[in-house]
Amino acid sequence: MATLWMTGDPAADALLAEDPFALLLGMLLDQQVAMETAFAGPLKIADRLGTLGPAAVADADPEAFAALCATPPAVHRYPGSMAGRIQAVARTVVEEYDADVTRLWTDGEPDGREVLRRLKALPGFGDQKARIFLALLGKQRGVTAAGWREAAGPYGEDGARRSIADVTDARSLDEVRETKRAARVAKRSSG
Repeated sequence: MATLWMTGDPAADALLAEDPFALLLGMLLDQQVAMETAFAGPLKIADRLGTLGPAAVADADPEAFAALCATPPAVHRYPGSMAGRIQAVARTVVEEYDADVTRLWTDGEPDGREVLRRLKALPGFGDQKARIFLALLGKQRGVTAAGWREAAGPYGEDGARRSIADVTDARSLDEVRETKRAARVAKRSSG
């Protein structure tokens, strides 16, 4: 699979490219922190826990795992609550997909709407986060279930720099940030 550029840190980006569970956790962490901070989180967890296996994450002692997430530099600006969400997602992947996160988008050859439904069923994944992750899978990971672009909505469109799904280098990261800033300004001025 092709390399990814999401954090600017070669080791963190390599883990995201190699490990679909790391990519899913990066997406989970992508709220109220910079995108590259969120997607660097899985490497911090892997380094501190010694693994990023879904079963190991799910089975970790919750207090110890929260402390691991809070150790500076923290995995997220809200390490305690995010530690719980990370473990909840890991438990779901273990219990419903036999610890194989790729089964979210491969079991039964699902179409884009079904992959979106499965993503939205994950703890911490609302509609927007699920659509962005579906777009990320389609645009950068070769997961092109029938109708994925339609299911991803505007995040599935080519050309626009709307989300992490469109980040391929530092320049595109800046373009996504500018798109988000412009959307916030437009929302404030219309309300």
